[in-house]
Amino acid sequence: MEWEKLLCSERLGDKHYEPKPNRSIFVQDHDRIVFSAPFRRLANKTQVQPLYEHDHVHHRLIHSIEVSSVGRSLAMRIGNWLEETHQIAIGESNSLANIVQAACVAHDIGNPPFGHSGETAMGDWFAEKFDNAKGVMAEIEQQHRSEFMKFEGNAQGFRIVARLEMYRNDGGMRLSKATLGAFTKYPVTSAAREGIVDRGVAPYVGLKKFGIFRSELELFKDAAVSLGLPEEVTRAGNWWRRHPLVFIVEAADDICYNIVDLEDAFTTGELPFDTVRDLLHEAANNPNRDVSGLNQAEHIALLRALSINVAVESCVQAFKANYDAIMTGTFSNSLADTGSMVSVFAQMKTLSRGQVFTRPEKDRVRGVRSARYWQCHVRCASPLREPCQGQVGSGKSLRP
Repeated sequence: MEWEKLLCSERLGDKHYEPKPNRSIFVQDHDRIVFSAPFRRLANKTQVQPLYEHDHVHHRLIHSIEVSSVGRSLAMRIGNWLEETHQIAIGESNSLANIVQAACVAHDIGNPPFGHSGETAMGDWFAEKFDNAKGVMAEIEQQHRSEFMKFEGNAQGFRIVARLEMYRNDGGMRLSKATLGAFTKYPVTSAAREGIVDRGVAPYVGLKKFGIFRSELELFKDAAVSLGLPEEVTRAGNWWRRHPLVFIVEAADDICYNIVDLEDAFTTGELPFDTVRDLLHEAANNPNRDVSGLNQAEHIALLRALSINVAVESCVQAFKANYDAIMTGTFSNSLADTGSMVSVFAQMKTLSRGQVFTRPEKDRVRGVRSARYWQCHVRCASPLREPCQGQVGSGKSLRP
């Protein structure tokens, strides 16, 4: 892959647009996303902590802003290295930073409320309807039903930015193709992925999930050709290797949720101070700071900030070490799981999964709220049905 193509500033759906000299098109991408209604809706979607009564924990909108900040820092440092090694022209590090910041701020824009639980609830609803398919449901071909039964927020995100928002059915937000490439973690449709993976282990990191609905496949093809992404042709369907900047966007997300989820768990009392302090202290390379004047929350916040800085450096070094494989499309791991912090990240994931994600109160909230919400939401949002009259949280019955 070549950076000259990978940094393509051509807009999807508006090939003749000329950027203004005082405002990068990639900055415009970021602004269009931030001022959109789907981005604002992230404020009502929880990250890990559901429906707490105070505002000290993260929701999806705050998480997205923090990921964009970390992603920008990562991309600037990697961009400076690429300039120094003459891989990109002087000044293009700013383009990398702006592209990654835009892609990061949009990375969760297609996620439903309740995260993966919401995706599962929607998929289960459609699966039930397909069991006894009637009307429009019966008209959906078998090979395309997996898009409904395994609803994927990444594919919905691409649909929002490339089709639904702003210029509906005419390029969507009309973002640059570089930003769309950096956004797309899984450049494959559901049907193609199932034909390749078929219940086995995905042979490539970009095939772990699907990230493009069939309805947006031609839009992604348009971007992929301009970007020069390697295309893989199979009998099940075509798919593409990841844009190199996807790994930076993914790393920023990994850094934020691994580290900040621990801070939230301390804030909510789910994890004790000593446990969070000790793990973040290790993540921050055991700093020797005077913390005698800090309370517990301030101490954790300091360690969180220091840990993020160390994690950024770890991912920068991982990008450098795997640069050739990244540029040929053969790198099949995450930067977080390749760098020097891999063992610390593993400890964080184990702790979060064992003592935070699976706490009984979260399961009760997810189960009750997601069942009610998604029964209503799928009916209201799906083009396959008339809108229902139910109101979430109102206690009113839902019209069948």
